[in-house]
Amino acid sequence: MAIDSMFKQMKADGIDVIGFAAGEPDFNTPDEIKEAGIAAINNNNTRYTPARGTVELRQAVCDRMKADCGVEYAPNQVVVASGAKHAVYIALRAIVNPGDEVILPAPYWVSYIELIKMMGGVPVVVTATEEENFKLSADKLAAAITPKTKALILNNPSNPTGMMYSREELEVIADLCVRNDLYVIDDEIYYSLVYDNKKFVSLASLGEEIKERTILVNGVSKSYAMTGWRIGYACASEPIATVMANYISHSTGSPCAVSQKAALAALTGSQEKVETMRQAFEARRNAMVEGMNAIPGVSCIMPEGAFYVMMNLKDILGKTLHGVKVETADDFAALFLKKGLVAVVPGTGFGAPGFVRWSYATSMENILEGLRRLRDFLAE
Repeated sequence: MAIDSMFKQMKADGIDVIGFAAGEPDFNTPDEIKEAGIAAINNNNTRYTPARGTVELRQAVCDRMKADCGVEYAPNQVVVASGAKHAVYIALRAIVNPGDEVILPAPYWVSYIELIKMMGGVPVVVTATEEENFKLSADKLAAAITPKTKALILNNPSNPTGMMYSREELEVIADLCVRNDLYVIDDEIYYSLVYDNKKFVSLASLGEEIKERTILVNGVSKSYAMTGWRIGYACASEPIATVMANYISHSTGSPCAVSQKAALAALTGSQEKVETMRQAFEARRNAMVEGMNAIPGVSCIMPEGAFYVMMNLKDILGKTLHGVKVETADDFAALFLKKGLVAVVPGTGFGAPGFVRWSYATSMENILEGLRRLRDFLAE
């Protein structure tokens, strides 16, 4: 937050800073989706909907999950929420009691650990190293399970690392969760942003036993550039979906009616623009990874999905740059913004203290200029 505040102030002061912190596509919402939202307003689709979302939208979610992920749900197993983050919150609210342990692989998205704590749950952080491609191994998962373990949170592909689990890796995780009767909150919000012709595999598609224990979280924010529309959804067994819907009913109430109409258009319309964005992100990823690994002192591994790169600072930390000793990722990020005029996100909040996250949800021009500034910054 401190880095973000500094970045915004510098930008307001007219300083030529470049930001790589964005967790949202830089593309605009496609016109046909915006038109559906506008039509909803003009047609007075502006009243309360069912707490768990309109039937037509929940059916569209079912159809999209079957087409894209090969997993079948009925509308009464779908809950529409005010964003995927809200869906994760409601999922945890439905299954976690005070004192329950929730296994959280690190690096993790910053909100997961706080959401677990908000339930009175106990986060059990299991670190997956860069050498492990930032992915939770079967051995580490098995070692973290105790009689108090209630659930595992999985983010696939991952924010902040961009790494994706293969079918074989997911099968081992699924087997452990079934044998230990654990729930899995599986956040697949980046599932359509996968590169190198790799095939995304949904955990819930691996069999009925793991599907019954999985709360699949997804939404329209990333795939359709609809972050501000605030529509996410969860698919789960009918009893869990009903509990989640009850929580929504008594807390936020139904999601925005206008946004639901726009989301319906996104899920049922042509998916060509999703592919157009995916191809653009893949080209940007390639440029960022190649450029970053060509700069002495820093490195990164190739992410397989989402739109983030984790830059390793192991050769930087402990050294002095521009007269300042860089002890932490936070130190690096603050100094890089001040002297290099580039904003990145310290890995500290993601459970990855030796890294900073770059987002390539920005223009190729910004990426190339940001890398040039990085090279100059480190050369001083």
